[in-house]
Formats: sequence, structure tokens, C-alpha cells
Amino acid sequence: MADRSAGDGRTAGTVTGAEPTTEIGRRVLRLRTERGFTQRQLAEPAYTAAYVSTLEAGKVRPSEAALRHLADRLGVSYEELTTGRSPRDATRLRAAVTDARRALATGAAEDAAELFAEVRDEAERLGFAEERGAALLGLGDCALETGDLTVARDHFEAVERLLAGEPLPRRIPAIRGRAVAHLLAGELRYSCYLLESAIDELNASGLHDPYALLLLYTAAIAPYMDMGAHARAVRAAELALALAPSVDDPGLIARMHRGVARTLIAEGRTADADASLAKAQELYEQLRIHTDLAHCHWMRGYVHAQDGNLERAERELRIARDMLASKRAALFTVQVEVELADVLRRRGRTADAEALLLPLLARTPAEGAAEATGEPDAVADEVGLTADRGAVHAGGAHRLLGLIADERGDAEAAEEHYCAALSLLERTGAAGDLADLCRLLGDLLRREGRLEAAMDAYRTGLGHRAAPGTTTLGPAPAEPPM
Repeated sequence: MADRSAGDGRTAGTVTGAEPTTEIGRRVLRLRTERGFTQRQLAEPAYTAAYVSTLEAGKVRPSEAALRHLADRLGVSYEELTTGRSPRDATRLRAAVTDARRALATGAAEDAAELFAEVRDEAERLGFAEERGAALLGLGDCALETGDLTVARDHFEAVERLLAGEPLPRRIPAIRGRAVAHLLAGELRYSCYLLESAIDELNASGLHDPYALLLLYTAAIAPYMDMGAHARAVRAAELALALAPSVDDPGLIARMHRGVARTLIAEGRTADADASLAKAQELYEQLRIHTDLAHCHWMRGYVHAQDGNLERAERELRIARDMLASKRAALFTVQVEVELADVLRRRGRTADAEALLLPLLARTPAEGAAEATGEPDAVADEVGLTADRGAVHAGGAHRLLGLIADERGDAEAAEEHYCAALSLLERTGAAGDLADLCRLLGDLLRREGRLEAAMDAYRTGLGHRAAPGTTTLGPAPAEPPM
């Protein structure tokens, strides 16, 4: 038997993708010891014990042939021996991501975040980029649900950096997540910019990935609607419906139906909107995705409110609020409470509406925790609405409080709330809400005899209505070939 202690006579030192020689040597030593092999038993019949000893000491860089021989003797794959990444580890981490996703769908986001963090840390330690990216994406989704928008953006940006060298469709879920975080923060134009830029880049590069495009078009509906860009929202919904048959993902299809319902509401087609939401609700019930199911009840409550069926609207909104509160989805919970307060006011229960709204704007993190736990010194995540956390709904809450004050004849309080709402909404670009608010403020000022100030308010409202449907990009994004 030839002594190959200095190599095997082939391409020593050319193991592609392998770790440094010392790391491979330590791995060989660990695996050999775990299996109870001597150096001679591991080496035979092709190599010598001296060669294995030198390799384990990190004094020789083995060739691919030597490593394949050792991997076979140790009962591991060549990849695991050279990189330390086991296919079994990859499978185990992917299963752990699935478990964390299930936990997020059916339980509290904080609990799911702990599972995702464990996967992220282990994937980073083992060098599994794909699984680490999936865990970071999950952490971003958890942060969206709890309302930690800055944390959510950080996680989504980390995914984009991690996958920077991958094809664009792989990065789309992270881009979509970042756009949603900006939407929830009230940055509607920037949310549209992110989504439209990704759509244009996909179409310009010929990467007409149906799943990626459906994610983007579905996500774009909400900021378009809030900005008053109804034509774009309707077109995004039409494109999403056209792409749906090409996508085998019930959760994404359900989300698409939920978004389409918003455009149907804007067109006055409340029955069609309710039917679309019923389809989404059925899919979410099958998948047991509690947060998205709660969003369906939320939207159905909105549909019934638009249709004047306030009793059914209240019932649906209360179901949505209770489901979201049980999952500790703080930001979504308070957003539903604003819409529930609107229904209560319209039903003549202004005291109940006011009692619901005031804590959403004044409550501090400590107060929110104390309310939940009964402990005055408790500390919890922020649970109220602010300028950078749910700004559209914060403006809506001030608008409702202004209406309540106006209806009871407290013009000073009404003006204060209308102006606070105006300040919040102007930075978001929510054109329809701004125009309505300026009308309310103008009417109040006119009744007070302040005609010049009333005219200024009306002009401001007309200015917001002058160019409906615009975004920072100007032209709508290119459309994919269908």
C-alpha cells in the first residue's frame, strides 16, 4: 500500500468551498472519535494512519478524493465533512421554521419570535444562509404583528442583505414586509415606492414570477386605497386575480381576496366585497391562520359599516378585536378599536366611543402593561397610536373625537382634535381622509364666524383632492405579460 501521507498525488489543496484545513481536521477528529475509529481504521485501505494524524492536526490540506474517502468511512456526506453543514441539519432547521410559522399563525407572536430566533442563531452558527433568511423573515413578520415597526424593518433589511446575490424573486417577501412596515408607520408614499420599484424591476428583467408579483400587487392595494389612488388599487386587484390561478398557496390567495375586497368597497360593490372576504375567511379557517382570519372579520365589519348595517359591523369588529388581542397583536388591535369606535358613534353611543378612543392616544407603555396585568410598575411594548406607529388610524381617532366634541357643542375641543388629525394625516398622504377632514374643519370654522380660516381649510382640502391617485413615482408600474 502506498503511503499518501503528503497527499494522494492528485489535486491537493483544491477542495472547492471547504473550510480552512484546521476546521476540517477538527471535524474529522470529532467524527472519528464519536464513531470509535482508530486513525488506521479510518485511513484504510487507501491512506495511512500518519496521513489521518497529519490531517487532524491541520498540517495538510486534503484533496477532494481524500475527503470523499473519509466522508464515506465516517458515514457523512462530502458537503457535511467539508463545510460542517449536514443535510439533516438543513432539514431539521426547515422543520423548525415551519413549526415557528405554525406558532405565529395560531398563537402569540412573541412565542413564535422565540422559535424563529433559535433557528436564526443555529442557522448562523452552522452557516445555513437560506434557513437563516427564513428565520429573519419570520422575526420580521412577528414584529409587524406586535407593532414593533422599526424592529420589523431591521429584520427585513437583514434578509435583503443576506440574499443580495440571489435572484430578485427570492428577496420579494422581505421587500413586501418592509413596505408593509412603512405602511403601518403611515409612510404611504414610500410603501408604494418600494412595491412599485420591485414590480418594475421584476418586469424589466423578465422575472415574471407569479408568486412574487402576487405578493407585491396584493400588498400595494392598501397604500393605494389610503392615498386615494383608487384606479391603481383596482388595477392591482385585477392583476392579482389574474395571477392567482398560477399560485398554489392558499394563504396568499386568501390575502389576495382580502385586498380585492377593498377595491370592491370603493366601487360601492359591497355584496361582491363581502363574497370575496367570505372566500378569504374560508381559506384562513382551513389554514387556522388566526391573525389573517381576524383581518377578514375586520374587513367584513368595515363592509357592513359602509353598507349601513351597523349592528353586524359592530359584531364583526368585536370578533376581530378579541382575536387580535388574544394574539397580543397590539397595533392591529388598536386600529380595529378606532373603526369600532366609529360604528359605536354612528349607533348613538358616543360615550362608549370616546371611552374607547381616548386611551388609544394617551396610553403609555407602562399604563398599557398595568392595565393588562394589574401591576402599576409593569413594562410592556407601546400599545397606543402615534405619528410613526399607525398614523392613519391615529388621525382617524382624532377625527372621531373631533366629531364627538363638535356634536356636543365643544368647538374648542373639536378644532383641537381636527388640527391634530390634520397634522398626522398630512405626512401620510392619505388624500381622501385629508379632504374629508378639511371639510369638517372648514364647516366648524365657518359656524364660528371665522370665514377666512374656513376658506383656507377648504382650499387645503381641495388641494389634496386635486391630483388623486398620484404617488412619488408618477406613472404606474409596468404590467407583466399574462
